[in-house]
Amino acid sequence: MGLAKTEIFTDEQNEIAVLAKVFSHPARVAILQQLFKIDTCYCGDLVDEIGLAQPTISQHLKELRSLGLIKGSVEGTSVCYCIDKDNWDKMKNVMLTFLNQDISTKEECC
Repeated sequence: MGLAKTEIFTDEQNEIAVLAKVFSHPARVAILQQLFKIDTCYCGDLVDEIGLAQPTISQHLKELRSLGLIKGSVEGTSVCYCIDKDNWDKMKNVMLTFLNQDISTKEECC
């Protein structure tokens, strides 16, 4: 398999691509929606709510955490996850700037 060659793209293009990965799987979207809904959540609650196996939920939580969109704190034998509000706001700004681009021509181009 070839390399992704991310070095040929701008930092902004790479950042947008990494952030877009959050929405590339419905389980991550469901996890985020649940965390927003109740503002904090234990992993076990997510398993019951979303209906996926614990290892699957854990893998998606790991991905969201590595992207910085959620954070967790250990409470006994459980980890309590919540949205990282600062990083969520940063992601929204980056993505909104990208998504709010408009085509400047008034004519149909294709």
